[in-house]
Amino acid sequence: MAREVSEGPSRNPRAASWVEALRGDGETDKHWRHRREFLLRNAGDLADTEEEAAAESGPRTRQLQQLVSFSMAWANHVFLGCRYPQKVMDKILSMAEGIKVTDAPVHTTRDELVAKKG
Repeated sequence: MAREVSEGPSRNPRAASWVEALRGDGETDKHWRHRREFLLRNAGDLADTEEEAAAESGPRTRQLQQLVSFSMAWANHVFLGCRYPQKVMDKILSMAEGIKVTDAPVHTTRDELVAKKG
């Protein structure tokens, strides 16, 4: 499902245009660069046409909404240390396979802190 994405324009200009519209107002360049890569790697043919991507309902729209949700969950996990149910974590980590984030913060979980005390 995942595929290589260059830093330049996407192989699918319509998908790239659709993805650019998803950037959050408060999203930093660093976060957006990696979340954008996640979206483009996993969008495949989902956003082939602007008309279909803008449709109000249907399986394609649900898949696009799910992809956006997964991208946010992945970015929250990487940059903020958020955790999700194991099924979600497995899914987003497999979707992000191959995306290299070299400057992500390191987070200590509650379980790790408790283990240090014991």
